[in-house]
Amino acid sequence: MPWKVVSNCPINPIHAALLRTGKVLFFSGSGNDLNNVANAPQGAALWDVTNNTFSPPQIPLDSRGKSIDVFCAGQAFRSDGTLLVAGGTIQYDPFFGQISALIFDPSTEKWTQVASMNKGRWYPTLVTLGSGRVFALSGYDINGNLGTNPEIFSGSSWNVFSRSTSGFDLYPHLFLLSNGNLFFSGIQFSDNNLSPRILTIPGSFTQAIAEQAVSGFQQIDSVAQGASVLLPPAQNQKVMILGGANANGVATNRVNIIDLSATNPKYVPAPYLNYPRTHLSAVLLPDRTVFVSNGSQANEDLAQSTLPAEIYNPATNTWTVVETPTVNGRVYHSVALLLPDGTVMIAGGNPQRGTFEPRIEIYSPAYISKTRPVIQSAPSSVGYGKQITIQTPQAGSIKWVNLIRPMATTHSLDTEQRLVDVPINSRTSSSLTVTVTSNQNLAPTGWYMLSITDNNNIPSVAKWIQLS
Repeated sequence: MPWKVVSNCPINPIHAALLRTGKVLFFSGSGNDLNNVANAPQGAALWDVTNNTFSPPQIPLDSRGKSIDVFCAGQAFRSDGTLLVAGGTIQYDPFFGQISALIFDPSTEKWTQVASMNKGRWYPTLVTLGSGRVFALSGYDINGNLGTNPEIFSGSSWNVFSRSTSGFDLYPHLFLLSNGNLFFSGIQFSDNNLSPRILTIPGSFTQAIAEQAVSGFQQIDSVAQGASVLLPPAQNQKVMILGGANANGVATNRVNIIDLSATNPKYVPAPYLNYPRTHLSAVLLPDRTVFVSNGSQANEDLAQSTLPAEIYNPATNTWTVVETPTVNGRVYHSVALLLPDGTVMIAGGNPQRGTFEPRIEIYSPAYISKTRPVIQSAPSSVGYGKQITIQTPQAGSIKWVNLIRPMATTHSLDTEQRLVDVPINSRTSSSLTVTVTSNQNLAPTGWYMLSITDNNNIPSVAKWIQLS
């Protein structure tokens, strides 16, 4: 069966990140339940996918001796494969944002508290820059006001921009572009009709971040909990937006695509989803298609959440409806991410406080049952612009080599995932020689899943490689 329930998550899996060890870190702090605030040490769960076991890495304590509540923080990977988690919750109803920042180390499987941000942030967006620094935007501050002063984490401290940006809503979807600029896709947590735009980060924290709006966005009043992806390969610089809901919670099936390499980029209509969705998840697959699941046609309405998954093929510009999940109710706070073997992990669903869906499912795309190419050996690290040799008995039939950055996702948002093409220079009957990009903005430093795909669009199981 393509869909299989494999385990129960011990916490509400609001945030999910695939670590370079192949394990999945779930975290949620209080987990959308005020009664759990005192139990936030149990607000993280590390899933060993291979052994199907869980361990509870304890979240650090604040100055009051209480666990830092990472409920609705932001997250991004650093160059060494550690996960930066910043912000979260210091108060419920109304929600006030944390200034705290933590790092989770896959090697030690422990959290460490690092320098706090200058601004509190609840529902912020974090995105890793080509330099390895991490940019933070938006989120409610310690007084519950929407923050408009971004800041950057350099590894030891945070620097805040003294001049404000436009009022980006909570969890704005951001993508690092090949020229170092950031693109706000227009999708965010709720509707405020802020147009999509390109952000240029200045060299000084006293200068303003330049904002260049782009046009063509359809249904700009229906963006809440929609999805955005940087279409594969990343070299094409095309972003797709899909789904979302209006102020009444009614979902749309709208899909738009923008080519950011164009002189005057603007959104153009693309084939729509077969099913309107909000709270959806979009995952890049190693065969260079986009897998979409989760969500409902009307906010947290479980009766309208029994939806088949869909797969978009950029090469043919078409959607294909695939199998319906076993579990119903993957709405608010549901997640999905790609695993190294090419399957997709799906978890969560939190239609109301105190109730969440614990079952974890695995979706196996059609290629899983096919005869797959095999990477026999490949380097564990590579430098920018360097060549590597991949040993594979299928070398003569391989058409693509991919670097796929692991996902760190929440609330339909993922600034991490991208699939970067690695051009094939030459081949023998048993090996491929390829060259990795020299552009750190195209592929930020860090750990990637290296995979090969044959002429029948069948991908291999991935191997981990560090790009630096």
